[in-house]
Amino acid sequence: MTNDTLLKRWGLTGAMTVIVLLVNLPIILLMLNSLQTTEQILASRSIIPASFTLANYEGLTNTPFFTYLRNSLIVSLGATAFSVTAAVLAGYALSRFRNGLLDAYSTALFAVQMFPIILALIPLFLLFRPLGFINSPVSVIIVYAVVNLPFVTWMARSYFDTIPRELEEAALIDGCGHIEAFIRIVLPLSGPGLAAVSIFAFLFSYNEFFVANVFLRTTEAMTLPVGIQMFMQQFSTDWGSLMAAATLTMMPTLILFLFVQKFITHGAIAGGVKG
Repeated sequence: MTNDTLLKRWGLTGAMTVIVLLVNLPIILLMLNSLQTTEQILASRSIIPASFTLANYEGLTNTPFFTYLRNSLIVSLGATAFSVTAAVLAGYALSRFRNGLLDAYSTALFAVQMFPIILALIPLFLLFRPLGFINSPVSVIIVYAVVNLPFVTWMARSYFDTIPRELEEAALIDGCGHIEAFIRIVLPLSGPGLAAVSIFAFLFSYNEFFVANVFLRTTEAMTLPVGIQMFMQQFSTDWGSLMAAATLTMMPTLILFLFVQKFITHGAIAGGVKG
């Protein structure tokens, strides 16, 4: 490797490092401020804290924060399981079977995505209230799963299109039925794509605020996006606790991305490669 090539690589690495730091500056500041008290945050004139403390994180144990976290995980995992299961079946059918009815349904999925969910909230509230679904995770799980379904169905269909039909035909020749070929051949090969679909569905459900704010009104039922605003009062804000809560709120999604980022890239572009 020549000196010029080595110099270019170091220059590119330095430029990318600066860009990454600038893009992530709000998150870095958030995490640094979570290590200061509210008084220190308001009095400080420097980005780097003069002293660090874990008092904000210890204070969260005296708040309903971990109740919000538990509720968010229940709602997100429930909505993801429901929407991905339906999307896998629908995506496979749209990928393997073509007729006028399925083509019309496939086109209708685009139209459904343009429907603003806010218009359906009042009818859904009137429907869920007699059923006892208000202040219950069931209501938001149903809404999140339905809202996710068109997009994740298209993602699943795009990934199934990349799996050669000849593999299923070979399984049928060897004696498998259609369902057995789907379970034993197609599903194992579609693992990365389904992982990407699941992650997108989970992130939408985990971060959503408006629907949860309508259906979940009690402290015991609130999710993180709704409950975390309780740190902001009308005349004052506990900035230290708010920063600590926001930092911990990011952790599940950050850990998730660290482990599955390669599946997101592969699953998201797989359909485009096949054409």
